Amino acid sequence: MVTDGPAENRHMVRRGNSDRGKLHVSVVEAFEAQILSGALKIGDRLPAEAEIARLYNVSTRSVREALQILETKGLVRRKHGERALVVRDDVGEFLGSLAATVKQLFANNSDYLVQLMDVRRIIETEVVTRLSSEDLPIAAEVGEALSNMRAAADAKDISRFTDSDAAFHLGLVRSVGNEILNVVYDNLFSIIIDVIRVTSRVPNKSLDDGYAEHEEIHRLIITKQPDAARAAIRKQIDHSASYLKVALDNANLKNKGKAK
Repeated sequence: MVTDGPAENRHMVRRGNSDRGKLHVSVVEAFEAQILSGALKIGDRLPAEAEIARLYNVSTRSVREALQILETKGLVRRKHGERALVVRDDVGEFLGSLAATVKQLFANNSDYLVQLMDVRRIIETEVVTRLSSEDLPIAAEVGEALSNMRAAADAKDISRFTDSDAAFHLGLVRSVGNEILNVVYDNLFSIIIDVIRVTSRVPNKSLDDGYAEHEEIHRLIITKQPDAARAAIRKQIDHSASYLKVALDNANLKNKGKAK
């Protein structure tokens, strides 16, 4: 899909004709906005250089300068004789390979799992702060996850509860609407849900208590209480981190016992 670019960007280019040296900046901003918004999708081709020049009322030299900047930013790829290709999926591929590397670290050293909880705390504290202080819609999956947690708690179904617990946190992150953050969190999600499964088996609180924690976080977000919401999510993740440490310590004791 290729669009002609927002009208305001074309007008901005025309108004700036007196400053020829900066015309390429407006072209960069126009196409960058289309790529990041999804109007131009991965695999789409930009118009030919001459067509871009006509659409934005600039010289082909300015178009080439703009395309070079877009390529440097990793948003397009150019080959001689071909129109520029949108390649934003390089970000996803890189993060996917990064996630695989992180998983390998976890496999070799369980202490990294504790560090993962710190990453969760950093990300989710910021997420609930924004959701509770800005006009951002909460994803429907958050409410669905809460309902599933309630049903799982009533049925004493630990497996279903932990899956719903993880879905709740994932839904909060997705509610922010930051695509790069979504890619990062999605790639770590399989590890996070495993951590939640481990921590849920530490006999320290009931499923009802676990549900109540999440319900309170949700309430504080929708009633726009950022300080309280931030404190609640930190407390919830801190509890999970302490449960994880107990589980890892127990596992280490068992392994030492087997070694003897």
